[in-house]
Amino acid sequence: MQKDVELVLMMDEKPMIYVDADACPVKSETLHCAKTFDVSVVFVASYKNMMNDPEGEWIYVDADKEAADLQIVNSVKKGDIVITADIGLAGTLLAKRVYVLSPRGKEYTEDKIMSLLDMRYQSAKLRRQGKHTKGPKSFTKEDRKAYVEKLMEILSNFAGNDGSVSN
Repeated sequence: MQKDVELVLMMDEKPMIYVDADACPVKSETLHCAKTFDVSVVFVASYKNMMNDPEGEWIYVDADKEAADLQIVNSVKKGDIVITADIGLAGTLLAKRVYVLSPRGKEYTEDKIMSLLDMRYQSAKLRRQGKHTKGPKSFTKEDRKAYVEKLMEILSNFAGNDGSVSN
């Protein structure tokens, strides 16, 4: 009985979108997609990246390395959507049954997160040894398009009262 009530409540609730905003290249695309489905967006950024008259709701946190991540982790609920390129944050959020999407349109999933975390660890280990590793590829129009398509897909599933959380 409790699970049925939970499912009905979740189907009636729209997800919130949280954006790890300090270096996010798809802020305007996120707002556009959210407006299409009448979904709220919360941008979380450090005070050092404060913007003048930004569009959307903004939460500013200390400039500490993990402050924005902690704000997001403590704010999200099951079924919300988070936009981040931070694989560590993604791994934490998946356990909370949150959709996690990279700005390049890749959805982080339970079956892929461990290998991504391992690759991140191996790269950090090589850098500590003084070896150079490749950084991320340049952000492209194709990345932007893939992001919009994936976010619209996730939001349309909610709009259709699919109510399911794939994570």
